[in-house]
Amino acid sequence: MRTTSRTQVVFLDTPGLHRPRTPLGERTNTRALGTLDGVDVICHLVDATAPIGSGDRFVAAHVHAVGTPAILVVNKIDLASRDEVARQLVAATGLGDYATFVPVSSTTGDGTDALLAELESRLPEGPRYYPEGTVTDQSTAMLAAELLREQLLGHVRDELPHSIAVSVDALDDDPGDQDEQDDEGVARDELLRLRAVIRVERESQKGIVIGRGGLVLRDAGTAARQELERLLGVRVYLQTLVRVDRDWQTTPDALNRLGL
Repeated sequence: MRTTSRTQVVFLDTPGLHRPRTPLGERTNTRALGTLDGVDVICHLVDATAPIGSGDRFVAAHVHAVGTPAILVVNKIDLASRDEVARQLVAATGLGDYATFVPVSSTTGDGTDALLAELESRLPEGPRYYPEGTVTDQSTAMLAAELLREQLLGHVRDELPHSIAVSVDALDDDPGDQDEQDDEGVARDELLRLRAVIRVERESQKGIVIGRGGLVLRDAGTAARQELERLLGVRVYLQTLVRVDRDWQTTPDALNRLGL
């Protein structure tokens, strides 16, 4: 969220809309669709470097099915030329009637001020829901899980695009087992001590997540820990464990245990 002296913008990052093939996909779609008519403005994100495709049209159809004002956000303009961005903006008009079109780069920040101005101009008057200085209402465990999953997908996205689930709890004093990887250089007596369980569906996927010599898991865990420390302003000890939970995406009990 972003709070200024005049406004407070609360962002809801929904799961990506898609044609579901598993119970997990059905649940995430339901969650995303349930959000669309409960917000003040929708941002529909498309990629400046990829052609407008059937997936974009699928999302657009659901966005326009509700009465919520929508902004089309064209991201990754840092990776595209001016002509490519212009062509993408023209192509995006075929997705339907949007309140406005805003090109941005989430990497460099270009265009984000313009996007915020567009959002703020469309917000109704209302109370301030969170105190100044609050940047997220997520629990520490949920934030840590998302950060770790994001880092892991950055390493293995092509191999395991949807097969990784992460849950995080406060770390107890159990010694753990041989699959645990401790972040290098972090003492066990730090203030915030967490254990992350990374679930995959196949034994072969476990090796991919851990990586040769444990490097993938170590690097992802270290990056997630450092980002968590930056966001929370405290030292963090993060322990990671990889487990095989067969077909967790298609098993309702497993999805319930993971809170999905």
